[in-house]
Amino acid sequence: MTSRSATSIALLAGLLAVSSALGGAHLVRQHAMHASHQTPTPERWLEPVTSTSPQRVAQGRKTFLQRCAHCHGVDARGDEGPDLHDLQVSDRYIANTVLRGIPHEMPSFARKLQGDDIAALTAYLRSLEHEADRSDP
Repeated sequence: MTSRSATSIALLAGLLAVSSALGGAHLVRQHAMHASHQTPTPERWLEPVTSTSPQRVAQGRKTFLQRCAHCHGVDARGDEGPDLHDLQVSDRYIANTVLRGIPHEMPSFARKLQGDDIAALTAYLRSLEHEADRSDP
């Protein structure tokens, strides 16, 4: 066997290994997406940081208590709906979930909440992440 054909075989084997790994990762990601509504989304890294000013958080908490607490609990730890502390999703994902809802699980709030309400609600949910950070030893 020549060194050229050995290199070609090694390259082909490497390409097959990489494509198999990517295909397996895709299947695992699809399964995770179906199993959890908190699918980590890489676009969060590309989004501007949500303003979590005290005023914005207070406005979001008020909206949360009026619109969300009956399912997610007053402390957002979950009741009928899931715990909303330490969300691992993007702000865009939160906004889409609020606006569109989740079939058979959560209603759409598109007619009840406007963009500023959703931004404040997102700020409140992000403040829960920081609250969890402060309570960790």
